[in-house]
Amino acid sequence: MFNPPTIRKVFEGVATRHEMYILFNRHCQSPFDDNRIYGTRDVGEWFEVSEADHDHMFEILPPLFYRGDMFAMRVFLAASVTSVFFALRIDDRSRWFHGYCDLGDRQSPVRMRAAIITREARPVRAMNRQERLDHIWSATGPDFRGYADNRFPADLCNRQIVLVYPSAQGKIWKLLDDLTDEEIAVKLPVQFRLLPETIAA
Repeated sequence: MFNPPTIRKVFEGVATRHEMYILFNRHCQSPFDDNRIYGTRDVGEWFEVSEADHDHMFEILPPLFYRGDMFAMRVFLAASVTSVFFALRIDDRSRWFHGYCDLGDRQSPVRMRAAIITREARPVRAMNRQERLDHIWSATGPDFRGYADNRFPADLCNRQIVLVYPSAQGKIWKLLDDLTDEEIAVKLPVQFRLLPETIAA
């Protein structure tokens, strides 16, 4: 049975052009395993962009396809995975988004469109724990994040890790998923630290 990938927001707020290009490559440090070769690490991830950047990407190359409120980039990230941009009307406001879809599954862009609308129809400023962790990963520089290597038990290999600074220990690498609420609060930008947490949809 086919299990579609999890569709999730990986950056809070509207990405600047500089941030957009960084987000395109948020897994650039990942090992060259099957997840990277086939793009499965990226599939389902999405974030908001500006109208100007949406239009800029549309004009770079003729799109692979253009369907009403979405278009796909002609250049593939890996295998059949590529960027799909959306121009959506949510709560009577025009907004623009980017997501990675696997075009080997023809319904992938349709599911992503529906997931974005569902997510953004909720209170925009609310974030669940996974969204907080994804935002931290997206906003952390490459010198302060990585993937578990031989310093970690074998069963944790290739999991996402970030540097934390417990006062008594200097700095240590810790699994992103294992960050405490306090560590998450410290790593989030100030404007997001006190946002309410929502239950994952």
